[in-house]
Amino acid sequence: MSGDSDCTRTSPSAGSPSDNEFLPDRPKYVCSLSPDLITKAREELQEKPEWRLRDVQALRDMVCKDYPSLGTCLDDAFLLRFLRARKFDYDRALQLLVNYHTCRRSWPEVFNNLKPSAIKPVLESGFVTVLPRLDPEGRHVVCIRPDRWTSSNYPITENIRAIYLTLEKLIQSEETQVNGIVILADYKGVSLSKASHFGPFVAKKVIGILQDGFPIRIKAVNIINEPRIFKGIFAIIKPFLKEKIANRFFLHGCDLNSLHQNIPPVILPEEYGGTSGKLDISAWNELLLASEEDFLHDFSQLVLPCDSSPHDMLVSGDADEKQCDDSLRGMKPQLYYCY
Repeated sequence: MSGDSDCTRTSPSAGSPSDNEFLPDRPKYVCSLSPDLITKAREELQEKPEWRLRDVQALRDMVCKDYPSLGTCLDDAFLLRFLRARKFDYDRALQLLVNYHTCRRSWPEVFNNLKPSAIKPVLESGFVTVLPRLDPEGRHVVCIRPDRWTSSNYPITENIRAIYLTLEKLIQSEETQVNGIVILADYKGVSLSKASHFGPFVAKKVIGILQDGFPIRIKAVNIINEPRIFKGIFAIIKPFLKEKIANRFFLHGCDLNSLHQNIPPVILPEEYGGTSGKLDISAWNELLLASEEDFLHDFSQLVLPCDSSPHDMLVSGDADEKQCDDSLRGMKPQLYYCY
């Protein structure tokens, strides 16, 4: 499906009926939020149920007018993710959508052949998983354990692919779109050699995706068991972080009581002083692997026409490469010092 044909078929004139009348085969949006979450979305995200489809149509019209060759899905539910992530600010939601596609097209090592079966070794390693229980705010907790990665087995980009697919699966839920997620990163056992794989170029790409290129609300990042080397890692990351995101990082060291102030023990596994049993990665792995066909269908709608490319790209190419190379030269001495 090309972006041109989709916009040609779906961009009604001002004041015309909803595009659902033009395309009866497009999935009709049905809200699955509870009354409490509808209220929360209204208060925190400026989402008004009575204007929701009007807002989606406004964003769809902007895409078709300004980016007719973007090659994006224009379904109500898909566009709604971007509106919620930017509190129904049309311009910011549009830029997020463009960035989403730009990120995918500018990093082929991560996004080519992106499907659960392709990252099965990462899932089996336990590098990334999602805890089975929600926190008191109704948020999923994404658990990342870098020590589970053996760099000789596969490149660091495979880990990033696994994290990205995890986020794609989570954001399918309207509850997650409203509540956001929490990250728990366990840096126990991370060595200097392993940390050096996460250089400025990779850091900038990952942070760019999480901050400006993916429709998800990251409400907290809890770092546990971080070694001294993490000071060097965080020094690499911090320049790319917006102040609001930087303020959501919590470094707990080995202090489980500190962690429990942010994530209650009742939802944590025994490994982190919790009471929910041993950490089990099998349930999430099975859920993600069972979603293979859904991902193949969804990603098939994200097509870049061969004769076009979106402007206002998040990654500017050679200049960024040079800047990251310059930063990389100064990274290892800094890491050695922290180590």
